[in-house]
Amino acid sequence: MFAERKRTKYDIYADVIEMAAKKDLCSLTRISYGANMPVDRAKKVVNFLVSHGFLSEIALGDHKRYRTTKWGLEYLETFKHMRKFFAALEERREKQ
Repeated sequence: MFAERKRTKYDIYADVIEMAAKKDLCSLTRISYGANMPVDRAKKVVNFLVSHGFLSEIALGDHKRYRTTKWGLEYLETFKHMRKFFAALEERREKQ
């Protein structure tokens, strides 16, 4: 059985970006549910990711929706690739 580990901020960024990437336009509520975090905390993370170009914010009337940018997709791909490397390192360490 695997031990539960605390998510890093990079894990959280990846979860949020991935949720926004699943739909063309994604609401903050959908992102918070999908990333398994409260809406107020998700809002801070989303604002951070928008300000750094990983997500774009689209205003639809008085609602905001979010879309993953090319930069965000690159982050997600690189993060998943690096996670495989880290898992392989952990396996090697456990075998020693």
